[in-house]
Amino acid sequence: MVTVTGAKVLDIRFPTSRTLDGSDAMNLDPDYSAAYLILETDSADGIAGHGLTFTIGRGNELCCAAVELLAAKLVGKTLESITSDLSGFWYSLMGDSQIRWLGPEKGIVQLAAAAVVNAVWDLYAKTEGKPLWKLLSDMTPERIVAAVPFRYITDALTPNEALEILHSCYRSRHIREAGILQDGYPAYTTSAGWLGYSDEKIKMLVHEALDTGWMHFKMKVGRDLADDIRRAELIRGEIGWERTLMMDANQVWDVGGAVGWMKELARFKPLWIEEPTSPDDILGHAAIRKAISPIGVATGEHCHNRVMFKQLLQAGAIDFCQIDSCRLGDVNEVLAVLLMAAKFGMRVCPHAGGVGLCEHVQHL
Repeated sequence: MVTVTGAKVLDIRFPTSRTLDGSDAMNLDPDYSAAYLILETDSADGIAGHGLTFTIGRGNELCCAAVELLAAKLVGKTLESITSDLSGFWYSLMGDSQIRWLGPEKGIVQLAAAAVVNAVWDLYAKTEGKPLWKLLSDMTPERIVAAVPFRYITDALTPNEALEILHSCYRSRHIREAGILQDGYPAYTTSAGWLGYSDEKIKMLVHEALDTGWMHFKMKVGRDLADDIRRAELIRGEIGWERTLMMDANQVWDVGGAVGWMKELARFKPLWIEEPTSPDDILGHAAIRKAISPIGVATGEHCHNRVMFKQLLQAGAIDFCQIDSCRLGDVNEVLAVLLMAAKFGMRVCPHAGGVGLCEHVQHL
């Protein structure tokens, strides 16, 4: 029986602002960072649970402090006591009334909770000798549903509906497993699309991506329309029309600005515009989606809980659901969003690209 004996938190930062890697219309000089948690155990073979939450620099120490506060609740607990009631564990982590008041289920507390939940699931998967995706795939529908926090979302998805969704594809999961192991999932790259890059660097990075087989490219937009048009012409000229182009505004516009700007960029046939306005503006996303169709709307990077996703789905406000493995309360809450997306027939394309995010979302 494995017992959590300690929690070590590291403040990790990378000076990406020096080369403007990660720069966009709202985040001009990010330093990609992480509040990194190690759950130490009494395991004879030294197994520990590793989790993190992603930030972009200043304030990372606040996330670290919140992670320490939440992780302390696990010290002395056995892994079995946690995994025997996965949703109960999640609720208990979020349920401290004094800590909850600082959120609730949003902001620094939610980011910190993601790091802790990440670490618990990492520890669980390691003790089972499986990667996380395989641990989840091997679970019965009943076991998965028992991990989902259904509070506040039963008007969109009930436990029975979730069970029906999972049972409908449970027996054929081995076919999808084989496909993942053989081919993986298709992905996109933003490596050439950051706002701070010169034309020469954009061309070089596009060609590097093309040489390694990339078919889907995303570019940042929203700071200067004329520059966006010029850069879109440059990237389209390099990747051609047979490949996919997406655009990302990182919340910079209001509703009218998003509609007007995207009508100017529509000539480049983007698959979607990501985060066209405030992540809290559910009805604004719906209005933008209606006005700019057939361009899709994608969001989720800053949707801090399952309730926001519920409303986006109910309002018909998005075309692509973008879960984030460190913005939500991680695996338990991600499962809730994935199941809601399945019920609503919504395509899921995870947000990644920060410290650890690409490694996390490939399991989800």
